[in-house]
Amino acid sequence: MDIAQAKRKENIAEYILYLWQLEDLLRALQFSPEAIYSQLVAPREIEEEQRHIFLLWYMDIVNLLRKEGKEESGHLEHTLHLIADMHNLHLQLMQHPVGEHYRKTFAALAPQLPNLRVMVKNDDISDTELAFRALYATMLYRIKGGNKGGEAIKDTIELISPVVGELAAMYGKVERGEVDLYQDM
Repeated sequence: MDIAQAKRKENIAEYILYLWQLEDLLRALQFSPEAIYSQLVAPREIEEEQRHIFLLWYMDIVNLLRKEGKEESGHLEHTLHLIADMHNLHLQLMQHPVGEHYRKTFAALAPQLPNLRVMVKNDDISDTELAFRALYATMLYRIKGGNKGGEAIKDTIELISPVVGELAAMYGKVERGEVDLYQDM
């Protein structure tokens, strides 16, 4: 809860990836309140009242996953809507003067998008969601200790991370009112 709140304020991309990882962790714990408490809440050095609040927060996510029919796989609509918002920003940055640097960063990734679509096996998602899914798959691969495809993972990170990072930074600036997308139009 505290980690998610901090990530949401600091970096929307890290927030989304954190929630995706949390979804998988809750699934691995089979949505068991006892397992969630013992693995995610009890190890924290917080007051007992805070532990109860944290457990309730985790269980709220469990309930959302169940409500959305994503007990086995998939991501919460909340994160998918955030990615859609980020994709809308991506489209605006691709057109408006304020996105000049972003366009240059994205240009390095653009030729690899068809290959990424084949790897992710989903043609019906936006370029932004594709980038997130590729980053998350790479993150999972690293966690599982995969040694094969080291260069492919390195290439993926080197191409996608700057794009997602810059898009997330711009998202934060727009959200805080620090950037006007329509300046110089």
